Amino acid sequence: MDMNCRLCIVVPCYNEEDALPVTGPKFVEHLRKMVAEGHVDKDSKVVFVNDGSKDATWGVIKKLHDENKEVVGLNLAHNRGHQNALMAGLMYAKDHGDVAISIDADLQQDINAMSLFIDEYKKGCDVVFGVRNSRDTDSFFKRTTAGAFYKFSKWLGCDLYENSADYRLMSSKALEALSEYEEVNLFLRGIIPTLGFKTSVVYFDVSPRMQGESKYSLRMMIKLALDGITSFSIKPIRLVFLMGVAAIFIAVVMLIHILIDYINNNVVQGWPSILASIWILGGNILLSIGIVGEETIWKQRNDQGIL
Repeated sequence: MDMNCRLCIVVPCYNEEDALPVTGPKFVEHLRKMVAEGHVDKDSKVVFVNDGSKDATWGVIKKLHDENKEVVGLNLAHNRGHQNALMAGLMYAKDHGDVAISIDADLQQDINAMSLFIDEYKKGCDVVFGVRNSRDTDSFFKRTTAGAFYKFSKWLGCDLYENSADYRLMSSKALEALSEYEEVNLFLRGIIPTLGFKTSVVYFDVSPRMQGESKYSLRMMIKLALDGITSFSIKPIRLVFLMGVAAIFIAVVMLIHILIDYINNNVVQGWPSILASIWILGGNILLSIGIVGEETIWKQRNDQGIL
């Protein structure tokens, strides 16, 4: 491993005009400290990605760039969401550095853990996951829903680290592999574990937010969870398939029941044929969706080399 690796610290930002004047200089200061201690190369950068903010975030980033040679700013034309902004920064890092560490703009995640990420990289790890020591700084609702999401995701077969975050290190080699994915609804916590590189884990503490409020609303968290569940588990499709099988089984039982009633001359005119037709057609539709869905998923996984 290159002992003087070029590091890109990737920081997605959305409406962070209150936080960035405080946290931005801290990113630069810490990067300079890592350079001085010999952890990373002097050409390392802090990459702020403005995700189409509606406030003065981009102006703050430009000011940081003007005052610090280590700062790079990327400005997305529209708000594309946290995962897409993060992806844009990582793709920049792929072409301009040897390794990238992604972290949130509010600096709740312990910035001092970056040196531990670099140590793991120098030991030969291409991906280093940041995992929270605890969720004590979260509200009861957020702790409960996050725990339920990770347990449900594991049940569905998603390969996730519990209490992991988008605070992680990736080498340029891992970033190159990530760039080959064609996912539309990005869920990087689910994609990155499937890349197949040597990985490690670094545990870190979470502090209260310094300035401003969290921009990750309940709606955004639900959307991220749904993207993860629908993108990285085959179980929902299999449940649809099983529902189709169950519907056809019920239809067959109903037909037998109708036949018995017909023999015994105990049939209400019209309803048996309508009800049986609904169950048979519904069952076949669900069965067909399940078959097509599973075939599509296996084809995609085969194309991506996951199988």
